[in-house]
Amino acid sequence: MDSDIKEEIPVHEEFILCCGVETQVLKCGPWTDLINDQSANRPKLLIFIITGNPGFSAFYAPFAKALYSSTKGQFPVWVISHAGHAMAPKGKKILTTSDDPNAQEIKDIYGLRGQVEHKLAFLRTHVPKEMKLVVIGHSIGCYISLQILKHGPELPLMLPTLRAKK
Repeated sequence: MDSDIKEEIPVHEEFILCCGVETQVLKCGPWTDLINDQSANRPKLLIFIITGNPGFSAFYAPFAKALYSSTKGQFPVWVISHAGHAMAPKGKKILTTSDDPNAQEIKDIYGLRGQVEHKLAFLRTHVPKEMKLVVIGHSIGCYISLQILKHGPELPLMLPTLRAKK
């Protein structure tokens, strides 16, 4: 893929308070708020990347741009950091949701089970229920993706499978 094309793809960085912890989210595409976007051009699918350790979203920016480009910009691609793995730079606004039903703090949020609950809380708060999700996990993100599938039955999840070419 041409690196010049990837450079032109907008990547929006947000820091969101999720379960009482700053969470970095990188978003490729024009859709930064899917819940409040009621327009006719709101996408029907979100590609959601869960990082491996150490959980820095910026490491996945080139991959997210490539995915966004390969879908011809039809679907947003979001990358979420792990709870506690990224802090907002000084002066950067941290977004909060006042009506966030998942705003309660999670016991042991920095442990594996807490990280799963953190991602579930984010999805339930920031992604419309009717929106389909393609969840991609790297390393421990794969395990978290499978746990989301198990513990988030209300989420219309799709896990991509990779097959070797014959």
